[in-house]
Amino acid sequence: MKIEELIAQLPNFRVFDLEQPRYEGAPILPVHAPGFLYTLHARHEPGAGEARTGASGRIYAAEHSGTHIDALSHQAENLVLHGGKEVTRQIQTPNGFTELGVETIPPLVLRGVLLDVARYRGVEAIQGDKQITRDDLAKTAQQQGTTIKAGDAVLIHTGNGALWTDPETYLAAPGMTGDASQWLADQQVKAVGADNVAWDTLGTIDPELHTSLPGHIILLVRNGIYIVENVFLEELAQQQAYEFLFVCMPLKMRGATGSPVRPIAILTTDDEAS
Repeated sequence: MKIEELIAQLPNFRVFDLEQPRYEGAPILPVHAPGFLYTLHARHEPGAGEARTGASGRIYAAEHSGTHIDALSHQAENLVLHGGKEVTRQIQTPNGFTELGVETIPPLVLRGVLLDVARYRGVEAIQGDKQITRDDLAKTAQQQGTTIKAGDAVLIHTGNGALWTDPETYLAAPGMTGDASQWLADQQVKAVGADNVAWDTLGTIDPELHTSLPGHIILLVRNGIYIVENVFLEELAQQQAYEFLFVCMPLKMRGATGSPVRPIAILTTDDEAS
């Protein structure tokens, strides 16, 4: 397709913004607090000596705050990273990782799939004590008529993205069990995401792996599958848009273990009509 033909098709595309807003006081795990801070450094003030004035600010942000993606260096199993790389002082340095940093994540332009587990369970938002299992994911896909393919990005809608402005409730949202993450890994997906703070269920130990955050081990370490957290999925779920083009661009922050992202989902008007 020529570029002119592509541009002519743009009015037929609808873009869904999948990022939660960033601000001081937004939900954040205590280990990453305060999460996000912004202050003005230069201000519009009188006495500049000319008509033009300027303003600019400074950003402080934890890499794992807000909507963000985990790099493969983020987690290790028995001090071994993805691909069998041992955590050494040469790889893990005071200035970040020399391998598997977030700058090694390519721009993700993938077929995206939404699994609306909240809708499958018949609730607006799944309560924090109700973990999401392998069976939930498989039956949601079946109910929707959705097929997951190798290389997909699979996003899980729990309904808790609508509670972003209520940090206490949002942070209590449910996550995936280890078998749910393993089921997705078995589908050979490229990336996963959810509208919760940590993908996994917090405060639990997996009975098989005997570790917390089993999905981080299964997905990042064992299978090299990226995790996107705090994704906004309400509009996609309302439209029952279960298949789309998923685009996610991590920042090239050398050696970092994660990056803020503003992922988008793209549908055509024909997709919406169907």
